[in-house]
Amino acid sequence: MKEHFQLTVADIFKRKHFEQAMVIAGTGGIQRTVKWVHVVEVTSIRNLLNGQELILSTGVAWKDNVELFVSMVKEFIENNAAGLCLELGTYLSEVPDEVIAMANEHHFPIIIFQNEVPFVEITQDIHSVIINQQYQKISDLENYSQSLNKRLLTIETYEDILQFIFSALDVLIIFKMKNQDYEFVPEINFREQDSIIHQLEGSKTQASDTIASAPIFLFGQEYAELFIYSKDIPISEYDLLILDRTATAIAQHLLRDLYVEEKKRVEEFEWLHGWLEGEHSLDDIHEYLAENGMKAKTNDAVVLITKQIPIKERVSQDVTYLKLLFRSVFEQNGFAVFFVEKRNEITFILLNHRTKKNLKERIKKAIESIQDSDFIRRPSSSKIMIAAGKFIHSVSDVHKSYQTAKETLRIQQKMTNRQIYHFYEDLHLYRLISQMSKHTDLKELSSEYLQPVIQYDQKYNGKLLETLKAYLECSGSKQETSNKLFIVRQTLYHRLQKLENLLGEDFMEHEKRVAIEFMLLVHDYLSAPQVGEANQAR
Repeated sequence: MKEHFQLTVADIFKRKHFEQAMVIAGTGGIQRTVKWVHVVEVTSIRNLLNGQELILSTGVAWKDNVELFVSMVKEFIENNAAGLCLELGTYLSEVPDEVIAMANEHHFPIIIFQNEVPFVEITQDIHSVIINQQYQKISDLENYSQSLNKRLLTIETYEDILQFIFSALDVLIIFKMKNQDYEFVPEINFREQDSIIHQLEGSKTQASDTIASAPIFLFGQEYAELFIYSKDIPISEYDLLILDRTATAIAQHLLRDLYVEEKKRVEEFEWLHGWLEGEHSLDDIHEYLAENGMKAKTNDAVVLITKQIPIKERVSQDVTYLKLLFRSVFEQNGFAVFFVEKRNEITFILLNHRTKKNLKERIKKAIESIQDSDFIRRPSSSKIMIAAGKFIHSVSDVHKSYQTAKETLRIQQKMTNRQIYHFYEDLHLYRLISQMSKHTDLKELSSEYLQPVIQYDQKYNGKLLETLKAYLECSGSKQETSNKLFIVRQTLYHRLQKLENLLGEDFMEHEKRVAIEFMLLVHDYLSAPQVGEANQAR
């Protein structure tokens, strides 16, 4: 340890008036630190000591009373005094054996003067040393703080600050961010690390004079912790002050990093959002892609919108992990990935990295990998919906893919088919229905064709609407329809007769059949519950 000079009992013997002094007990504590000198000539000192004082006394208060003498020395020890200096001859002629035994047991130094000494001069001399020592500490601390503050202007990582405090104190520096591993400066082997980590954990419940720590707070929350570890020499007050100043510097540095990172994230969000809205030129986009390490001018792209759907009262997915999962899987399938996060939606811009243009197949493969991941399959996971926009062949048209991805998501939330993903190009009639719904009363339109069937089912629970859907999906095959509905043919014939009565005998003729099929899709689109409602019903 690059130790600041600390006055010890042993150092006192080098001072004036201690030339003839003798240590008669407690030699094991001769390296105790002396912070002040106190003259005691009373019998009650419990409120007079703060610890590490060197006691000067003639013993007048306890002369001829061995029991009181022992009691006084016991109080000195309990109050962590540095040692006791006794003047023999005036009031005391000797130190009782009981006192010497107690001092030896507790390594409490007892020093005797054989002749009368001037306590005032001793006090002034030692106090001047202590005061000069304190002044030197303050000066060195100020120099350290100024140097550290200057370095903060150019320091790039907090590791540089850890190296700086190590250079100043020459003790082991340990740093730990919340939920991360311990870092050691200098590096030590794993066995030593485990041993010291065990000691660090123990110091939280039991004080240690070789370990000190300082929490690092950001925004009122403990963000990290800084430790110093001295194997042989106890940690001094100066070390603690250096530790505190350094923890403050690290907090400032981390806060600056977070601010820069957040500012960069906001700027990136605004730029990507502008790209999604079609605000950037082709040259600006290529420049941005080049800055992000994309050398070739990519053309093929598509936008995906991922929406999280919490299950009942379960918490939402770990969004950070979800973004990492998507990025990793899509990159493995040949895409460069950019994303914009907003509320419970993450919008991904996928740029094709490969010469093969089977984008759709690769996206399907990636989504299936995501579906099969343990993270998505776990019971506590919230559900996700993925809506893919139209495939575009110029990065300047990303906004077109984005708009169609939003349309896909809107339609997807209206569909009874709750599969995890849909592509805009596969929606066909649903896209037409979505557009028509903006200008036409589709409910009234579908009622013209389906209302008699719906009313019959409501009145008699006849399952005619279900039968009609299956019959049309099976292209009028009675055998396939009965198998699909798990009913006997006679029941199917009965239901088909009812449908003819309600819809007309010509309901399977081409034009009317197409119209009815379309209206069945309209009915599903209008009657499908919202995502939240469907989720609560599960």
